[in-house]
Amino acid sequence: MSKTRQGNWWILGVIGALLWVGASVIAAQLIVGWIMIMVVGKDNFDQPVYTAIYSAISYLLALGLVIIVPAKLKLGTKKKQAETKEISVKEVEETSRLSWRQELGLDGLLTWKDLGLAPVGYVVYFLLAALLTFLFMSFPWFDAEQVQDVGFNAFISGGDKLIAFITLVVVAPVAEEILFRGWLYHQLREQFSEHLSEKISMALAIFLVSLLFGIVHLQWNVGVNVFAMSVVLCGLREITGTIYSGIVLHMLKNGIAFYMLYGINI
Repeated sequence: MSKTRQGNWWILGVIGALLWVGASVIAAQLIVGWIMIMVVGKDNFDQPVYTAIYSAISYLLALGLVIIVPAKLKLGTKKKQAETKEISVKEVEETSRLSWRQELGLDGLLTWKDLGLAPVGYVVYFLLAALLTFLFMSFPWFDAEQVQDVGFNAFISGGDKLIAFITLVVVAPVAEEILFRGWLYHQLREQFSEHLSEKISMALAIFLVSLLFGIVHLQWNVGVNVFAMSVVLCGLREITGTIYSGIVLHMLKNGIAFYMLYGINI
């Protein structure tokens, strides 16, 4: 095999990481959705409690597929390597645990800097989303007014609205940030940094993560909007080294959207 072909194998790693996340998110939704329809029935599936359960389990399964499975395989490889280098298994596990948190952007705790950057990032995201939406409105197939299907009935109230709030404003932001700006962004950033310049590797990682994040939302106007948000979220990961500020911004964005859709009476 030529050196050129050997040197290009890392591109398969990038493509694999993107496909792995996208396929895992979609597969988790299909698997959990199919099982729940079989258990509770199609007519009951859209009730707030079941919708919340579906969302929570889908995110957990996606997190398991995307993060835990590769981590276990990687840990197993490191343990085998440790045996030949006379390193204790306990030391390998401890090192892997610390490395795992850093890879996901969960190293340390939420700081005042994270909280302060979140609203600033929101303003930048809002302006970028407005610009991209304006540009896309020149295409006849782009409907900027199309309503996003968030999975909950628009006329819910009381306890059901509280369930929707927890699902959309708390669970979704945390899970999506760990998946996309946590695991996936780290994987792409690491791959690109070994072969490309720092600026190019960062730009490519941000673009690809944001593009996939837009695609999995399966709706043009929403995809453009969340693409803009993801660009800012990746930028926050670069600035802070963690995803905490991104989680806060994501919660802020979803919280405002929740208010616009359901009001504040829960």
